[in-house]
This record gives sequence, C-alpha cells and structure tokens, in this order.
Amino acid sequence: MNRKLVALAVSSALTVPAGAFAQASSVQIYGRLNVGLDNYSATGATAGSGADFKSRARIYDSGSRLGFRGSEDLGGGLKAIFQMESGVNVDTGNNLGQSTAANGSTGFLASRDSFAGLDGGWGRVKFGRQSLFWSNGAIAQTGGNYISAEVPWISHHGGMGRVAGINSRQSNVTMYDSPNWGSFNFSAFYVPNSEAVQVNANTDARLWGVTLRYTGPLRVLYDHAEDQAASGGANRRKIVGDKLGVGWPYAPGAQISLVWVRNQNRDAAAVTNFSALHDNIAQSAWGLNWEHSIGNVQILAIWSKLQKASGCSALNGTSNGCDGTDATGYTLGARYNLSKRTAAYVGWNAIRNSANQIADYTGSGMSSATGGGPLPAASAGADPRLWSLGVWHQF
Repeated sequence: MNRKLVALAVSSALTVPAGAFAQASSVQIYGRLNVGLDNYSATGATAGSGADFKSRARIYDSGSRLGFRGSEDLGGGLKAIFQMESGVNVDTGNNLGQSTAANGSTGFLASRDSFAGLDGGWGRVKFGRQSLFWSNGAIAQTGGNYISAEVPWISHHGGMGRVAGINSRQSNVTMYDSPNWGSFNFSAFYVPNSEAVQVNANTDARLWGVTLRYTGPLRVLYDHAEDQAASGGANRRKIVGDKLGVGWPYAPGAQISLVWVRNQNRDAAAVTNFSALHDNIAQSAWGLNWEHSIGNVQILAIWSKLQKASGCSALNGTSNGCDGTDATGYTLGARYNLSKRTAAYVGWNAIRNSANQIADYTGSGMSSATGGGPLPAASAGADPRLWSLGVWHQF
C-alpha cells in the first residue's frame, strides 16, 4: 500500500470526532532498516587465550526502527508535536543485542525517542524518552547514519570501557530546544531520576545537561551533562561528560571533523583492578573523522586515541589501576547509494586495547561480549574487530 495512503488511514483513525477541534493532526509513518552479515572477534586478552572471544559470523541489526510523528496547528503560531519511535531487531524479532543481553532501545513501543510537546516561536518543549549527549549531529555521522558501527567513544555509545559515561537514551526527560538565532541554537534537558525510589530512600538523584550548536563555515557542537546518583549509599557516584566537535564541510558531501570527549566518574565505586571506593576518575579521547563523496560512493574513516585514565588509587597486581587503560580505535567504510533511500556498505572497525582496557562495540548491542565492566565489554586487553557487509533502507 502507498505510504501516503497508510499515513492517511492512521491519521483518520487517530482523529478526534468531527467538530471537536478545527484542525486534525497530520501523521507520518517513517523508519529505517539496517541489517547485514558481519564477523566479530576480541582476541589477545591479558589473561590469555582462554579469555578471548573467537571469531564468529553473525547476521546483525544496527539501529533499525519504526516510528510515527506528526503535529497539529493550534493557531497563533503554536503547534502540538508528537513522536513515537520503536527499535526493532529485524534479524531476530526480539529485544536482545548480539551478546543476547537485553537492548533497552528495542522490542517495545516507544523504546527509542518518543515524546509529546509544544512548538512555537519561543522554541520547543518535549516530555518523554529522548536521546542525550551522545549524538554529534552533522559533525560525525559514520556509525549513527551511514554504516553499522564506528569507534565507540566518538559517539559516546558505552562510555570509554573502564570509565562510564552518560547513557545515550534516557526515559522521563524534559527537553527544551531553542529557536535559531542566526547560526546558533541550544537544547537543555532535565531528568528527575527518582520515580522508582522506595519508602524512606533519598530522592535527590538527577541528570541534566545542555547542548550548544553553531552552523556556519564551520560546524560546532558542545555538550555538557551531569548524572548525580542519590545520596545515602556507600558512595554518591557522579558522572560528568563534556564533548566538543568541530567540523569543516570542505565540499558537498565531504567533511573533516575533530571530536574531543572527556568523562569524569566522581566518588566512584570500587572496581577490581581499576578503582577504589571514592576515587575521582577521569579519561579523555580525541578523534579525527573524514567523510567524502564521489558520485554515489561515500568514503568514511575515523582514527581516535583514548588516553590513559587518571585518578585511580586501586592496584592492578603491582601497578596502578589506571595503567594500561588507553586504546586506539579505527573505522573504515565505503557506502554505495543505490537511491536516495537505499544503500549498500562495507565497514571495518578495530580497537587496540592496552592490557587493562575493555573498550568494545556496545552501541546498538553490537558486541558479542558481556561482563568485565560497567557495560557489556570484552576481556581486559582483548582487541575487538568487526567486519560488516550491510544494506540500509530508509522510508
């Protein structure tokens, strides 16, 4: 059935009875399918070959989704807006990632960015489940919008291995998006992380942040976010994230960009071989991203260095727990655009972890490994590799 007819049918079904309002909502059905064949391994573990993840072929899904969005004109320049987007695993039909661990962004209605709000000349306010901090917008889109994966800490999927970061998609978000003032705009968000707190427990957990954007001869994006745990426990963990990206679009479909990310884990928990209780841990990364189009072919490359963490007071054997926590990440990809909506691509990703680092492809559940850190991760010192051959279709 023609997608416009389907949208019209859905719109009719959702429309309130005649006469209740002067203007009915318009509804758009949209989505993306991103699936293919890949090969994952993580070998060279510090503990020896018994801790390696052997090479395995996989059929994968990376960020496929189905959504409904629309708006209603309320008059006077004011609109009601809404979106309900759900992650779908086309490879399996369930809500599990490649490691068979649950992927919270798939398998349920509104599992991805979903909200309702108001839009006017003063800006836009939205309430619901929304993406925070991780996106680089138009500055670096390789893993988010072109192929299946990229250097993980560039888009901040899964933090930095040993050092946790701001979770990329959060529930219960209040978001404000400013209007455009020339080439500048910003977003601010707040999450009251206290809904499930039990009797007599503290309710002072919170998450907030701001994103600043500039679009001109250069593209600039700055993110700051703070995730504060509730008081009253053995420690009051606070994750602070900062990210700065600068992109130079030197030709149509071509860009060179630099991304810097820094995570801080203040008043951290004790982690074996890494941190002691109440440590203040910090780690930074730099990444260089290149995108270039020649006709229907798009070439993609990323190089990034994850620097050694600092602030550890625990020991890893006889050495400091922060020693051996650096890593280097690489991404190469090529994409052939068969039409405006469909593309075929190949991708190669590699991470070279030092002896006490566990960085892995945790975004979109792409890792086959679980355990070893605050998020699914390979064994310490193991070097994840990921080859992919995929098809991308957007509708």
